[in-house]
Amino acid sequence: MLPESVFRSQDLPPGDRFDAWTERMGRTHAPLDLSSDRAADYRVHQRLIGLGDVMVWPATFDSLVFRRTPKLVRQSDPEVYHLSLLLRGEGRATWGRQEVTYGLSDIHVNSSSRSWDVFTGSDPVTIVGVEIPRALVALPASRADQAVGRPISGREGVGALLSQFLVNLTADTGPYQPQDAPRLGTVVADLVTAAFAHTLDADPLMPAEAYDRTLMLRIKAFVRRHLADPELTPAAIAAAHHISRSRLYALFRAEGVGVAAYIREQRLERAHRDLGDPALRTEPIHSIAARWGFPRPADFTRAFRTAYGMPPSELRAATSPEAAGGAPGGLPPRP
Repeated sequence: MLPESVFRSQDLPPGDRFDAWTERMGRTHAPLDLSSDRAADYRVHQRLIGLGDVMVWPATFDSLVFRRTPKLVRQSDPEVYHLSLLLRGEGRATWGRQEVTYGLSDIHVNSSSRSWDVFTGSDPVTIVGVEIPRALVALPASRADQAVGRPISGREGVGALLSQFLVNLTADTGPYQPQDAPRLGTVVADLVTAAFAHTLDADPLMPAEAYDRTLMLRIKAFVRRHLADPELTPAAIAAAHHISRSRLYALFRAEGVGVAAYIREQRLERAHRDLGDPALRTEPIHSIAARWGFPRPADFTRAFRTAYGMPPSELRAATSPEAAGGAPGGLPPRP
């Protein structure tokens, strides 16, 4: 599991909750002035997940005003960018005369080096916050700073990749080990860099390694979205990303996997999931196979057996209700 700490205001007496949250936010991002009309009995739940030098923090909290004043900037500046992916509620931010309103799935960008005010709506908000050192955003600082105050859509393009990664990561950190944290932090840094570069039309300024890692994330997301398409071929993938097939092969080779092998692996994983889904028990196996890009049942059975050590029919039998109960007609439960 990844390094994680949890803050629940309900664990504290009502009179201590808001001050404790103010202190927590000062350590999470930078010292802030906070105010709320709910301060007398404030409700907040925050998880702080450490990814090396990057921090990700999903949180739900009551109506709030965040203020980072010029005085606070002078007193302490950790030189970090803050990003908030808005999942529920509404938000508005001001930097002097500049004002931006944020909607669901928008990504708000801020900096500890600037003064600003952020206002949430009257209802509780849910966000996934990111704290990333300026030094980890692989763009010239003067250029990257221009992303502050520019909303990034989490519904399309690189912003969607960043949004999906953050949502999936914070939904379940169980599959990861502590040693995965720095690598996951690198992924976040690459995606933030790419999102900034795209927003600022600064893609040529990205270092080659960061660009290639982000490109691979985009390609893999494209593959996962099109697994059911029988025309999903290396040529189609390369064309969709405006690169040559040889460049595509080189990108996958650097990760120790072939393009066709990756596509097959992803299709088999989806078929495996569907075969074990009780809601799909009446759907023929060949139909599930075809849905995930295996039009010939014999090819699917052979590939499935190679990957999982059993034919698809055996997996379905092993996960049937009868098997779970040890009834006749199914495989007995595993010890």
